[in-house]
Amino acid sequence: MEDNLLLVEKKNNVCTLVLNRPGKQNSLSPELIDRLLQILEALSIDHDVRAVVIRGAGDKAFCAGYDIKSLPTRGGVDVKEALKTVSPVESLFQSILNFPFPAIAMINGVAFGAGCELAMCCDICIGADDIRMGMPPAKLGLVYPWTGLQRFIQTIGLKSTRELFFSGRFYEGIRLKEFGLVDYLVPRKELEKVTYSLAKEVAGNAPLALKGTKRIINLLLQSNRIDHEIQIEAESIIEAAFNSQDLKEGQAAFLEKRKPKFKGE
Repeated sequence: MEDNLLLVEKKNNVCTLVLNRPGKQNSLSPELIDRLLQILEALSIDHDVRAVVIRGAGDKAFCAGYDIKSLPTRGGVDVKEALKTVSPVESLFQSILNFPFPAIAMINGVAFGAGCELAMCCDICIGADDIRMGMPPAKLGLVYPWTGLQRFIQTIGLKSTRELFFSGRFYEGIRLKEFGLVDYLVPRKELEKVTYSLAKEVAGNAPLALKGTKRIINLLLQSNRIDHEIQIEAESIIEAAFNSQDLKEGQAAFLEKRKPKFKGE
């Protein structure tokens, strides 16, 4: 088993997760996925973490996708059984989507296949201006999981999803912003500065506001309409923030023209 598959660095309420398989373009092996799931679960109850940054080791790849050698290629029942090994990938995406606080993808190199979706599952995507991204399943003879296709449609729209998956191309430059795959494209030498400046700003905001807003956004994405149950949960989140000490602190800091000291209470 590879050692140090995932590097974890904490600073100023921001936790960085570094996919550390540079020799394999930081592709997602089953072991790396397991490690990510464990760390994300632990961080979700870490009161000192208010934002997560995900990046790849080195400067060549963010994540080149799911480890191709782990994909099943035999027919019959074996395929049905082997496909179950891919389900942890979906669990990983769900873990990032449902992580209590914002997740930021620092795309420092290629992001293909599952690596592209990994970035897209983050709340904000910041990429170097020389990166490439794409979805090559059609070139491999694969049909991408419906859960992933649904997420792409929700995030970048139907037309962009069709071109991305039908062509199997790797895209770069301004086209990535046009697709909606990245929010920012910055010169490579400024990537880290821009990413951590935003991460620090995000982490400096009121914890209850961050968690509540992300939770409500996820509730809205999970349903085509606001049913009574979702409405009750959303309103309870808003009410909790309205009655919080953080709101009082935010108001006082604004009036006193100082930086607020939020406690998540």
